[in-house]
This record gives sequence, structure tokens and C-alpha cells, in this order.
Amino acid sequence: MSIILAIESSCDETSVAICNNGKITANVIANQTIHQNYGGVIPELASRVHQQNIIPVVQQALIDGKVNKNDLNAIAFTQGPGLLGSLLVGVSFAKSFAMAMSLPLISVNHMHAHILAHFIDDPQPSFPFLCLTVSGGHTQIVVVRSYSNMEVVGETLDDAAGEAFDKTAKLLNLPYPGGPLIDQHAKMGNPLAFKFSEPQIKSLDYSFSGFKTSILYFIRNKEKQNENFIVENLSDICASVQYSIVNILLGKVKKAAKDYKIDQIAIAGGVSANSGLRTGLKNLADEQNWNVFMPAFEYCTDNAAMIAIAGHYKYINNDFVGQNVAPLSRMEF
Repeated sequence: MSIILAIESSCDETSVAICNNGKITANVIANQTIHQNYGGVIPELASRVHQQNIIPVVQQALIDGKVNKNDLNAIAFTQGPGLLGSLLVGVSFAKSFAMAMSLPLISVNHMHAHILAHFIDDPQPSFPFLCLTVSGGHTQIVVVRSYSNMEVVGETLDDAAGEAFDKTAKLLNLPYPGGPLIDQHAKMGNPLAFKFSEPQIKSLDYSFSGFKTSILYFIRNKEKQNENFIVENLSDICASVQYSIVNILLGKVKKAAKDYKIDQIAIAGGVSANSGLRTGLKNLADEQNWNVFMPAFEYCTDNAAMIAIAGHYKYINNDFVGQNVAPLSRMEF
């Protein structure tokens, strides 16, 4: 029997969750709206707001989870990767709380946690499975052999898919965060209206820098001909960009599934909430006869529930860290 309090503070969400014997009983998330004024996350502001949010969010999680701090068996936290200032707030609080309560500490790799979010609810994938992990900072194809044995077999060589969505949104004058807005507009557009340059990489790795440049030049050239081009064609542009990104992502997943002979396919990370990706994966799964797993929307973006479930499996294995643990902006997978 274990009750774990988990803290996630890798970017601009302050989140705390309670995992009671493998079941998530609380998952509180405090978002930071201040970054909308700047068109992206400002690291210094993010860390300051984490400091303001961390204690109220912990208190609310304990209330929602119907537990007292004296009931806790361990404290789990995101060690990295992420923004160093933001991580420092979560790690420092976790270490202080654990020391004050004489509790063991569990460090969690943020990217591992995104994958293990699939074990919060049913249905759950069986091992081994492939997981496409897509976010603003990462794009990876991972072979998952157990709760702790994971191998990255493909990843981006430059920019992440989530960044391609957000940078495109900025070019289209959409407010931050723009990725979800592209998804909304794409539902009303023609995905075949425009075509963009797609990378030709034979391995399982990705590249989105050239793709972003292709969109930039496309929009610049069109606006020279018609200054209202974006406004008049917004839905079609969004649909075409989304269609291309999904095509790039799923093309590699199809290759990986064939190479590794795996038919259990999962997606994780913030971009896994994208409706175009979810629909595209379902269609490909029907064609390839795959079993597909998609996390609930609340577990796609950064959240402490995924840290808690990852912490649960580490707790079972007595996988603890000492008080000398430090946050890592970059962390080995």
C-alpha cells in the first residue's frame, strides 16, 4: 500500500497529484496565463509563478485526494528535462517536504512519465509497445519494453512537431498557445489546399526545421500577392499544415511498427491531444490492424498524474534518490 504525492513543474504548469496504491485520486493543475502576453513561455516569469502556486496546489491536491500529509509514503517529482528555473521550484519543494516529513524521494524523467500516463486508466497497452511522444520540445518514437525499460529509436534532429505547430500559429497571427487553435481552424479547412516541403529522412528520425521554413516562405510569397491571404485562407492553411505534420509523424510510426514487428501503438505528450493526429492514427490502425492507445486529454499536456503513476512503479522497486538530487534541464532518456 502506498500513497504518493507527485509534483510537476517542468514548464509553465504547476501540478500536484496523489496516487493511492496505483490509482490517481487527485490531479490539480494551475496554468500560467501571463505568457500569453509575450507569445511564448518566459522562463523567469514561469519560475516566479511556480513559487506562488506550489503551496496552494499541494494543499488542494491533499484535499481532493482525501489524504493528510501524515498519510504520505513518498514524494515524487519531475527532475527533468525542462526549464531549469521551473524545475528548481518543484525539486526544492519536494526535497524540503520530504525532509520535513522523513519521506523517501522519487525522481521522475518527464518523458518517461508521458509514456506511463497510459497506465493511469484502462485500456492499457501490453509490453512491448511503440509510443510516439510529441510535444513542444520533443518528438520521439520509443520502444517500451517495461515500466522502466524504454529505448528511443527515432527522434527529431532539430525542432519538435509541437514547435512547428506553435511557430506556424505565430506566423498566422494566432495567440499563444497556437497549436490548439490551428487544430480548431483545421476542422473547417481543406487539408489538401496547400502543400509544404516534407523532410526526406530514411531513418526513424524526424526534422521539422525545413518544414517550418517552407511555411514561412509560402506565407511571405502569398502575402506579396494578396495582403489578406492569411485572413481569407486561414482554415485551409491550418488544415494543410496539420495534415502535413500528421503525415510526417505517422509515416515514421508505420515504419517503426514494421521494423520492430510491434502492433501495440500509443501516443503521448501535448500534441497527442491534436484531433488530426488522433484521427490519422485511428485510420492507420484500421489499415494496419494495430491496437491503439491514446491518453485522456487531461493526461496529454503536462500534469502531475503522470509523474505520480511513474513514481508508483518506482516506489514498488524501491527506486529512491537522496537529498543531493538536482534538477536537470536536459536528462538522459
